[in-house]
Amino acid sequence: MCVSMTGRRLTSLLAYVTTATAGASLLTGCGVLPGTTGGSREPVTVMTWAPDQTRATNMPGMPAMAQTFARWVNSQGGIDGHELRILTCNEHNTTTGAAACARRAVREKAVAVVGSYSQNGRAFMAPLEAAGIPYIGGYGISEDEFTSPLSYPVNGGQASLIAGHGMQLAASCRRVSLVRPDTLAGDKFPELLNSGLRKASHRSAVDIPAVEDAAEYTEPATEAREKAGDEDGCVTAVLGERTQTFFDSFRRLPQQDGDGGNGDGGDGKGNGNGGNGDGSGDASGKKEEDGVRISSVLGSVGQPVIDRTGGAHSPFEGAFVTGWYPEASDKSWAPMRKVIQEHAFADNRVDPADAGVQTTWIAYTVLKEVVESLDTDTVTATRIAYALDRGARIDTGGLTPTLRWKYEDLLGAPGFPRIVNHEVTFQVVREGRLVAQQPGFVDVGETVLSAP
Repeated sequence: MCVSMTGRRLTSLLAYVTTATAGASLLTGCGVLPGTTGGSREPVTVMTWAPDQTRATNMPGMPAMAQTFARWVNSQGGIDGHELRILTCNEHNTTTGAAACARRAVREKAVAVVGSYSQNGRAFMAPLEAAGIPYIGGYGISEDEFTSPLSYPVNGGQASLIAGHGMQLAASCRRVSLVRPDTLAGDKFPELLNSGLRKASHRSAVDIPAVEDAAEYTEPATEAREKAGDEDGCVTAVLGERTQTFFDSFRRLPQQDGDGGNGDGGDGKGNGNGGNGDGSGDASGKKEEDGVRISSVLGSVGQPVIDRTGGAHSPFEGAFVTGWYPEASDKSWAPMRKVIQEHAFADNRVDPADAGVQTTWIAYTVLKEVVESLDTDTVTATRIAYALDRGARIDTGGLTPTLRWKYEDLLGAPGFPRIVNHEVTFQVVREGRLVAQQPGFVDVGETVLSAP
């Protein structure tokens, strides 16, 4: 059962609802996590949604990070004296689920939706736009996040990642196979990847659409390997949570004629790997058993996935990965790590290396700075959107460039006009850790603009 919470302070009922919902908010699609403040200003109620316990991509860490952020700021008196209240919602990776979450945000008088994940942009943006509720720091998976005037993205979304990934691969890959979801969002991926490949006069990638929630991917994996070839070929998969499943199918493919051994039944270290003979691959990107490098983007492959699949012995060792933010070990993440350590209460959903958790942290940083800039007793959706439109500058402590959403800051790319952060990072998996392939950010704005 969902319990409706308003912006007014509650008494004994609030204590009951807090206890009952804090642990079950993601399971039920409901939840409010109030804190305690000493100020007299009105509370600020926002919502964070994400899919959980679905057959496709799940992002339970995002609502959990929102709750952690609220515990932290409320322990310090709130945001500029405003208690931060968090509504959570499971959007189930469906259009009906996304629309239901958006309608609930309207009904519960949320002043913003912050740090959320949904592929169903059309379903959730329409109710938010009708109510004038800003969508701050979405994960960047839906096109509507980069077209709606009430959306304020903190990263360049899949567009920047995939265009940047093409640039990253162009220097090392002779041929590229792209395995991507057979969805409307996935249909954009080939054009974006090719825009990056063309920066180095590279041939276009082979496009291989695949079912997003398949149990195994032997058929597309076979096609991807064949089309990439074994001479500096690369297979990149962007399938969200199912990317791990794809590369497991890829690893299990029967060897082609002339391949080296894969270490099974040998010393287990991949002797004979890709013709190197010692299984070492190379320093820039691992060659799989048949000489094919693998790669992906943050969100499809990240440190949690690498850890779960064997660390330095995982199939991702040596893989190229394009990300939005600095690697998880970068000192810029220290404030977030401290908050998680002190306020997540050992909630294993809140992984500081998870791209969803990182995006939610940045999104709530935006909310915090905007609310503080308002310096008002009552925070409304209209006031937040107005402050952002008027050019509020957000310093994220080096996790992104300074963020601002004035008209002149927008990239204006077809299909993604509201991108303001078009910088990415090039990373590689070395000894089981995602590390920088090169220092700093790479600007992919012109590459995104050049995509058809």
